[in-house]
Amino acid sequence: MKRRWLLIIGALGLCPAAQAHLVTTGLGPVYDGVGHFFLSPEDVLLAVGVALFAGLRGPSAGRSVLVALPLGWLAGGLAGLFSDWAAVDGQVPSAVSLFVAGVLIAADAALPRWAVTIVAGLLAAAHGFYNGLAMREAGPVVAWLQLAGIAAALFILAALFSALVVALRRPAARIVVRVAGSWTAAIGLLLLGWAIRLRR
Repeated sequence: MKRRWLLIIGALGLCPAAQAHLVTTGLGPVYDGVGHFFLSPEDVLLAVGVALFAGLRGPSAGRSVLVALPLGWLAGGLAGLFSDWAAVDGQVPSAVSLFVAGVLIAADAALPRWAVTIVAGLLAAAHGFYNGLAMREAGPVVAWLQLAGIAAALFILAALFSALVVALRRPAARIVVRVAGSWTAAIGLLLLGWAIRLRR
């Protein structure tokens, strides 16, 4: 069963980056934003990875990331929405951020709470920026609501996964989380190689 889940996670990570699509659910722009997020595997993996790392660092870091992750994503999204940049492919930044998150988890890096919060906010802002670029074609009001939907999904995801790790007491369980981090870093490297190859 464990091997099957690892294969599923790896397959999701190898999916092409979904930065340039807009999802229409028929339920309104907020749910469209939620759909956009959950159909972007690299975004979901990053959010889960950051939440896992925050959980490893304890309840205080988990609470901080619970705020930093959605707010950072929202701020980055608004920056992308109102920027003068042309819509660009965000595969390389997504791959690098996945690799960074995975290495932090695998190493169980003993960062203080403020550093965990800053890292979470910066990684979220980078992904949010490319989301904002992709959502510009929907118009500012609709895009704002879509970004709000993404922020709500991030809050829930961060709460679930950070709390799951905080509750772990056995050392073996924490090792499993660190192994998941090594897989996240490997997926980041694979995505980076894929993106570089596609650019040639």
